[in-house]
Amino acid sequence: MSSQTPGSNPYIPDPYAQGGTTAAGASSAPPSGARVGTIVWGLIIVALAALIIIAQLGIVTLNGTYVLIGLMIGAGAALVLGGLLSARKRDNGPTTRKS
Repeated sequence: MSSQTPGSNPYIPDPYAQGGTTAAGASSAPPSGARVGTIVWGLIIVALAALIIIAQLGIVTLNGTYVLIGLMIGAGAALVLGGLLSARKRDNGPTTRKS
């Protein structure tokens, strides 16, 4: 039998520890908010569904190639912009690295 307490071994996580952190010091809690990619893909699906409904109603005729190109350009721009905004929001903390 071992006389060690559950949290004394650095290689075995303590199941009773409060607010555990990872080795890098970051919280193990999931990030809050939705991911940019999830929002962009949701908007693509909604836009595609709206365009299909409009085309089926006969309000306007659509060229499938142009619709696909437009959706991909919009999705790419939204992903880049969302990534930049997310990185900008994350970089507000002070850096502790020596360089």
